[in-house]
Amino acid sequence: MCVPQLRLALNQIDARVGDLTGNTETILRWTRHSAERGAHLVAFPEMALTGYPVEDLALRSSFVEASRAALRSLAERLAAEGFGELPVIVGYLDRCETAQPKYGQPAGAPQNAAAVLHRGEIVLTFAKHHLPNYGVFDEFRYFVPGDSMPVLRLHGVDIALAICEDLWQDGGRVPAARSAGAGLLLSINASPYERDKDDTRLELVRKRAQEAGCTTAYLAMMGGQDELVFDGDSIVVGADGEVITRAPQFAQECVVLDLDLPAAAPDAPAGVVDDGLRVDRVILSEEPLAPYDPELPGGYAERLDDAEEVYAALVTGLRAYVEKNGFRSVLIGLSGGIDSALVASIACDAVGAENVYGVSMPSKYSSEHSRDDAADLARRTGLNFRTVPIEPMFDAYMGSLGLTGLAEENLQSRLRGTLLMAISNQEGHIVLAPGNKSELAVGYSTLYGDSVGAYGPIKDVYKTSVFRLAKWRNRAAEERGETPPIPENSISKPPSAELRPGQVDTDSLPDYPVLDAILERYVDHDEGADTITAAGFDPALVTKTLRMVDTAEYKRRQYPPGTKISPKGFGKDRRLPITNGWRETA
Repeated sequence: MCVPQLRLALNQIDARVGDLTGNTETILRWTRHSAERGAHLVAFPEMALTGYPVEDLALRSSFVEASRAALRSLAERLAAEGFGELPVIVGYLDRCETAQPKYGQPAGAPQNAAAVLHRGEIVLTFAKHHLPNYGVFDEFRYFVPGDSMPVLRLHGVDIALAICEDLWQDGGRVPAARSAGAGLLLSINASPYERDKDDTRLELVRKRAQEAGCTTAYLAMMGGQDELVFDGDSIVVGADGEVITRAPQFAQECVVLDLDLPAAAPDAPAGVVDDGLRVDRVILSEEPLAPYDPELPGGYAERLDDAEEVYAALVTGLRAYVEKNGFRSVLIGLSGGIDSALVASIACDAVGAENVYGVSMPSKYSSEHSRDDAADLARRTGLNFRTVPIEPMFDAYMGSLGLTGLAEENLQSRLRGTLLMAISNQEGHIVLAPGNKSELAVGYSTLYGDSVGAYGPIKDVYKTSVFRLAKWRNRAAEERGETPPIPENSISKPPSAELRPGQVDTDSLPDYPVLDAILERYVDHDEGADTITAAGFDPALVTKTLRMVDTAEYKRRQYPPGTKISPKGFGKDRRLPITNGWRETA
């Protein structure tokens, strides 16, 4: 008796939210590519047809119906273009046909769904069973869960199907796949990138494969959507937990591999299995394929090191934001400091130096070396550069207002912000805000000054990581025989806003390694003052730092979006009231 074989094509593609037409064309193009490589089954990520996350678009019945219509049209076009015999699995936005009293939802409630398309028809649909409701996820707000255990029988193999969180949570479709006798568990995903998540993801898939008792394929999305980044890294693991293939990170890719899989049992289980899931089995073909010599056994794509991975995420996030929103060029205020230098480097890598515009805006407090460092950065990267002194504008304001102290310092920053926005309006560039996570955490920024902009590429990067990424980017350039983009002086000199004579960041803040260690505990891990102090930090410093974080909430609410790389970025991950009488004290 021959062992059934199957050539599986996993397409980790980029999708744009709401662009049903564009996403349809992308799916058709990658299906064609999969077919050319001899695939027997083609899969696309979670909500690939609509993009992910759709957020409140899910609550618009017009968009739900447009998604359903686009799915039907996609099925017809696949058949019309000669791919009717090739089953295609694609994620989309659907609605529940029946009322779900358990969740208080009427018929027509939205669902995060997927479908199998074959011979111009939608032959199987199912909705995500486990709905995430933590961090950036609000799926309880939008969707009702699916209650089926979808199984596709193809060439004599039973393939259990799942969507993203169905693997991340215990129970549900993973044990149900074993109970249903599946030979392959295929999960389509749009799981956002977080630093170090690739290791967690690998261990998760290995564990779930062993629990399901079958080969498990984890197909991931790639690209960026607003603040989220998707890193690809699709994985296929055998029933024993051994990795069969692993796709590249931060790259669109069609992963094709030949699998030997167990034959479907003639008396495969039906009815209700684990967690009350009802087996919904669709049979496309009972007979195994004629035996063939496997050509694509799998492989392991080269892994990025930690700094390269984070940098790639930042480049991917910015590129997606610029391109998907129809912009062509970006504008950055170049101070000569490390933050704007790193942002400029990321921007050049994301959209090309010819589309990056830098402006040096020196005041009477700007050091000569800072002006030189900004110009040096422009020479190193090839970005467009100009200098516009703010001193005449500053003198005019001071002559009218007579400001002193912090008001005088902030005026300089706000003049720069106004200048950047004026150039943006005149020339059509979008402004990039250079603030890092350390500054945003403690409010070390000026509203309508250095916080202006359409996007903040490093808003989720602590200052200590800013230095680490800058050093990595320069080292990577040297290894490739290229000019390091960031001036060494920008990395080595003490950070300073240069808004008064001799000013450095440590006049107002602790040394960044200490500050970031406290912030990571308080912001990322929600530790209280007592716990942080018990870890060895000075009680007075802890109290001061936490107070700065708490009182800066109103500033963070007005900061532009930016790429999320941590488990808890400022924004949807961390939702605290602005008006807040609770204070942590050590």
